[in-house]
Amino acid sequence: MNAHFIPPAPVPRTKPIGTLDLLRTAYRNPLEIWGEPSFNEPYIMVRSLGVNTLIANDPGLVRHIMVDNAKNYVMAPVRQRILRPILHDGLLTAEGEVWKRSRKAMAPVFTPRHIFGFAGAMQKSTIEFIKRYDTPTNKPVDIAHEMTLLTYDILAETLFSGEIAGRPDDFAAQVDILFQTMGRVDPLDLLGAPAFLPRFTQIRGRKALAFFRKIVTDTVAARKEKLANDQKSAPNDFLTLLLSVEGPEGLTRSEIEDNIITFIGAGHETTARALGWTLYLLSQAPEEREKVEAELDANWNSLGDPSTWLEKLPVTRAAFDEAMRLYPPAPALHRMNLEDDQFEDIKIPKGTVCLALPWLIHRHNKLWDQPNAFMPSRFLPENRDKIGRFQYIPFGLGPRICIGASFALQEGVIALACLMKSHRFDMVKGAKVWPVQRLTTQPQGGLPMLVTGRTTSNLCTGGIEA
Repeated sequence: MNAHFIPPAPVPRTKPIGTLDLLRTAYRNPLEIWGEPSFNEPYIMVRSLGVNTLIANDPGLVRHIMVDNAKNYVMAPVRQRILRPILHDGLLTAEGEVWKRSRKAMAPVFTPRHIFGFAGAMQKSTIEFIKRYDTPTNKPVDIAHEMTLLTYDILAETLFSGEIAGRPDDFAAQVDILFQTMGRVDPLDLLGAPAFLPRFTQIRGRKALAFFRKIVTDTVAARKEKLANDQKSAPNDFLTLLLSVEGPEGLTRSEIEDNIITFIGAGHETTARALGWTLYLLSQAPEEREKVEAELDANWNSLGDPSTWLEKLPVTRAAFDEAMRLYPPAPALHRMNLEDDQFEDIKIPKGTVCLALPWLIHRHNKLWDQPNAFMPSRFLPENRDKIGRFQYIPFGLGPRICIGASFALQEGVIALACLMKSHRFDMVKGAKVWPVQRLTTQPQGGLPMLVTGRTTSNLCTGGIEA
């Protein structure tokens, strides 16, 4: 039996990192900071840059911070300094009453009934997207960029009924700029410098942010006009729902716009990254790819409603889940405790920055068998019970677990199934792949791949009509 594929990742450091190296590495790629203890110890308590920092790897400790005693923990200041200039009071960055109002307002869209209802649109958007690959070409495409376009199409069609202002190509380009500038750690943020001091990373990203703000303004204005002219003709979607709760008891106009930016700017990005990494990993593990293709070929004509594919395609889902383990779309969760706390014999002084990092937890030597290997079988139904609830956290956990987790998982499996049913994705020979942390875990320089058809016809259209 062939050895499992070991995908590229930074080698854990064997020596402590100095302050200057920490600042440089945090700016360049935070994934390269971590040393061997971070992948072997249940927790690490250090004092760095004048702040107590707890790295929580033990699932019980993670649960204590994120779930059981979540009321004592708020978003860590460094995280907010990075994200709030982009998202303002969007769901990812809002706290207190603003967060509660936003979460309550959006909850109806993400009930199982609504999410299942999006499945057909997710499939149809993917089918339409795949047509770009029907004409054979020997030219490589950047699948990381392509998946950004695909998930944008799906998000636009499902949550906004195809009525997001602007062009998808422009959107994807601006996403890249935004995350490469404002979406990365600035050394001044780590040093706790006052907000009025300019962050050069943010200065370079302001045009991209202005681009997103204009998209939101134009999208809201168009929908408001439609609602004013004929309310019955307006789609009953995410955008209409948000606008319907505008007012003193609901959301302010700025909060509505912040949440729209959160979903069209960051909400689609995590799924795009997960899809790109899955296609890359399968391209490097031919046996695993063949298992996914065999499942799709054997079951395609009987799949029926795509809202059931999560259950009917366990091998495909396992590959997607394993990709999110190795390359978690959101690689870091940050909290800070308001009061002194203790878990078992671990004392957590007030003001400690607590890091629950999927990047570390998902690769921890005490939690996983062969943690650095691509092994989708660990997520097959017969093996899932062996995985603890708090050792696999690609969508976060606790009160602030990603509200769109079920949406993203359904979207990812449907899109992956359609893509792989009709086409194969192979890395360009000699291409260098390296993960870097921005807001998400991204492939540095993209994922150049050759796309070839598996059959002479696009078989993806068979599922929903069967």
